[in-house]
Amino acid sequence: MTERVVAERIVRELHAGRVAGDLAAMCRLFAAHGHYRIAGASADKPISISAQDLAGFRPWLSMLVKMFRITNYQLLALVCEGNRATAHWKADIYSKITGVTVPTELVDLIEFDATHIVGYSEFFVPRGE
Repeated sequence: MTERVVAERIVRELHAGRVAGDLAAMCRLFAAHGHYRIAGASADKPISISAQDLAGFRPWLSMLVKMFRITNYQLLALVCEGNRATAHWKADIYSKITGVTVPTELVDLIEFDATHIVGYSEFFVPRGE
């Protein structure tokens, strides 16, 4: 398979796992060693998560799956070049803690080795409707 086909498949599987709240499906896509980061702003404060390997990142992914539900997912753009991909997407993110749904816009910057994600940065902001 070409790099582009592999990258597109991995991004789509990652997003499907995220929407389904399937931690195991998401973690299978990440390499054991890499750098992983999520940064953005919630409705009232900044959020930043960073880890240097999957063992450090997995607990954060687990928390995200437990605390938030994603609905109305829409992939707006997916650009794959070589071993990198950029995904621009939007979704409604429901907090199981506050009971509030926030329309959110997200951008994922992803680096791959031959079969896994080795670099992942996600940026998000509430989107105005």
